[in-house]
Amino acid sequence: MAPSKQNDREARQARERLRAYQARQTVHEEKVKRRKRDNWVSGIAVLVIVLLAIGTQLLFFAKPSATSASASPSPSPSSSAAAGVPSKSIAEGRTWTGDLTINGIKLGVSLDGKAAPQAVSSTISLTQKKFYDGLTCHRLTNGGFYVLQCGDPNGDGSGGPGYSYGPIENAPKNDKYPAGTIAMARQSGNANSQGSQFFIVYKDTTIPSDSAGGYTVIGKITSGLDTLISDVTDKGVQGGSSDGKPVVTTKIDSFTLQ
Repeated sequence: MAPSKQNDREARQARERLRAYQARQTVHEEKVKRRKRDNWVSGIAVLVIVLLAIGTQLLFFAKPSATSASASPSPSPSSSAAAGVPSKSIAEGRTWTGDLTINGIKLGVSLDGKAAPQAVSSTISLTQKKFYDGLTCHRLTNGGFYVLQCGDPNGDGSGGPGYSYGPIENAPKNDKYPAGTIAMARQSGNANSQGSQFFIVYKDTTIPSDSAGGYTVIGKITSGLDTLISDVTDKGVQGGSSDGKPVVTTKIDSFTLQ
């Protein structure tokens, strides 16, 4: 073969190798860019999910508590007694036991009058007046945290016993509320806005503290929680939501303590 033809072939082969190399480089660079872009999008998606989960929890406890006990400003300590807040001595610094019956489901309860004297005293006073009998449990959540909220005479999260009180008592320092916990609802950021509304934690749940702290734990369910879960909370929220009225109309038949 003549040298010129051989040189032409070698040049052509070199150009083809260069084009192939460039093509591979382009594909590689596109893969790198796509991988970085996918990682970036995935990172943002995870962050959004986390923020939404936290936001949902904060929103839940801001919404009911904003109207749970009283829409008026929180009473000062000196005006609380005049407003009818039961004396915290009612709890006697002891454990109170009894039954909270919801939709015919008898839930054994134990309230700690030593750990939460004001809240337990208020609850005892209300049960003695049969305040809770016939009231609905107006709110259920099942979207990552698990709460059934009860005790509002208005049935929509806006009512209370005619007084509000504080401070927050016996709130968990780690923001973890085990299944069976009974705690008081309140206004977001307002420790003195507790009233008659309480919530039952039916599965282990983390509830972030706000500027006022956590939520007063008054006691726990000692029996019957499994039946409440199967007959009420497992049935879900109206409209398929994760936060709203239970599908099963839920009513307190009676609440007794001794």
